[in-house]
Amino acid sequence: MSATAGQAQGERGLAERLGLKPGQVVQEIGWDEDVDDELRESIEDLTGNELLDEESDDVVDVVLLWWRDGDGDLFDALSDAMRALADGGQIWLLTPKAGRDGHVEPSDIGEDAATAGLSQTSSISAAPDWSGTRLVTPKGKR
Repeated sequence: MSATAGQAQGERGLAERLGLKPGQVVQEIGWDEDVDDELRESIEDLTGNELLDEESDDVVDVVLLWWRDGDGDLFDALSDAMRALADGGQIWLLTPKAGRDGHVEPSDIGEDAATAGLSQTSSISAAPDWSGTRLVTPKGKR
């Protein structure tokens, strides 16, 4: 395998770790200079769609929510993100890893997600500086 093919496979693997699939529509909220561009590009490559910005009114399969301590009220952000989700959609909450500026305590994520009516299903290392928490609406509430 060539270095380029291996690199493309690795980049695509970032989005695959999030469980994304070709054709899915992804909205990005909370973009700033510190986001992981490699992860963003891998999502666009895998889905075949550009990321929609937070101004979009489209119904989406996935919301990619970049969130840092100090960004405001996480409950409000999660509630707003849920409005764009299709039935069965998911939110990937991306927060700086422990020890990095803007780190959000997992207990705060769990509390605000539950208050917003979301269930936490998994947590992963989404990128070198970012942790990902997958949030979904419980099946009984869809």
